[in-house]
Amino acid sequence: QVQLVESGGGLVQAGGSLRLSCAASGQTFSTYNMGWFRQAPGKERDFVAAITWISGNTYYADSVKGRFSISRDNAKNTVYLQMNRLKLEDTAVYYCATDVRQLNNGWYAFGSWGQGTQVTVSS
Repeated sequence: QVQLVESGGGLVQAGGSLRLSCAASGQTFSTYNMGWFRQAPGKERDFVAAITWISGNTYYADSVKGRFSISRDNAKNTVYLQMNRLKLEDTAVYYCATDVRQLNNGWYAFGSWGQGTQVTVSS
């Protein structure tokens, strides 16, 4: 069983930056693809970004492309999400997940989920 703990969320002004971290512990699956999802109030949980564990290939939702960057440190079993030029609509709870896969109709996580970290962007 993999435990995921997100950190780095907070309150930031529009145009600012935050860096989220997700640390895995327990019985880790280091070869799983990992990613970030977010959920705003009253909305479904949406895909944000993913990274393949071995090669480091990255994938992004259109809404964050060019502003967010996902990276990982395999030795530390940690994945990061650098968020730049934040917008009001980026406000959400951000969740880290393992075993992230792209299917025909979107991105899904089939492994473990973290507890989430709140990101609030103010005007």
